[in-house]
Amino acid sequence: MIEVKNINKSFGNNYVLKNVSHKFLRGETNLIMGESGSGKTTLLKVMIGLYGLDSGRINYDNREFSNMNIREKRLVRQEIGMLFQGGALFDYMTVEENIMFPLNMFKQNSHEENLERVNFCLKRVNLENTNNLLPSELSGGMTKRVAIARAISMKPKYLFCDEPNSGLDPKTSIVIDNLIQEITQEYNITTIINTHDMNSVMEIGQNIAFIHNGVIWWHGNQEELTKTNNKELNEFVFASNLFKRIRHQ
Repeated sequence: MIEVKNINKSFGNNYVLKNVSHKFLRGETNLIMGESGSGKTTLLKVMIGLYGLDSGRINYDNREFSNMNIREKRLVRQEIGMLFQGGALFDYMTVEENIMFPLNMFKQNSHEENLERVNFCLKRVNLENTNNLLPSELSGGMTKRVAIARAISMKPKYLFCDEPNSGLDPKTSIVIDNLIQEITQEYNITTIINTHDMNSVMEIGQNIAFIHNGVIWWHGNQEELTKTNNKELNEFVFASNLFKRIRHQ
């Protein structure tokens, strides 16, 4: 579990996060949703230490990350898998080399042991025998699956996903959503997904937080989401005709 307590973050006079507190549960897909500029991406970056805090605390399974020194934070980061928007594969590396990159950096295993892990992760995302392909030879969905394979290569306790369905068609998005949820449950990972894709929210959202103007405006589950009377949340959620239809069924 990851818990943030009373998080505040500003850039100059722009207060992006305001007294944010929330618990992200292990073994569940925890979704952060909100409009562009609402603060959800800043919250994710604060949680993994890319941005410092003005005030507040971040706890990884009761370990206070926000007060750790550089060495201690590095050890926690080795327990974190990251799925970046767009995949963020290295263009000049093969699929195998991309997935092996964090293993070579952080693990003291032999090449054979790391290769075995690469092949296991590729099999888990249904991309066996793609080791020697370059990112330019992959479809958008394949790119995201390779990125997921790289993210789980270190056997993470925590998985952060930034807009995992960005740029994907609806059918491929469902495949990626289901894969992330399966991996989360299979390995009992604390998974945090930053998204504005309401299809993803309704497909796999278990513990959902809605950020509005830098504040956790609402939190709950899928069923509660369709029944809420929260004005700002409804304006965001039911902007889609799909969800207007769901609510009136």
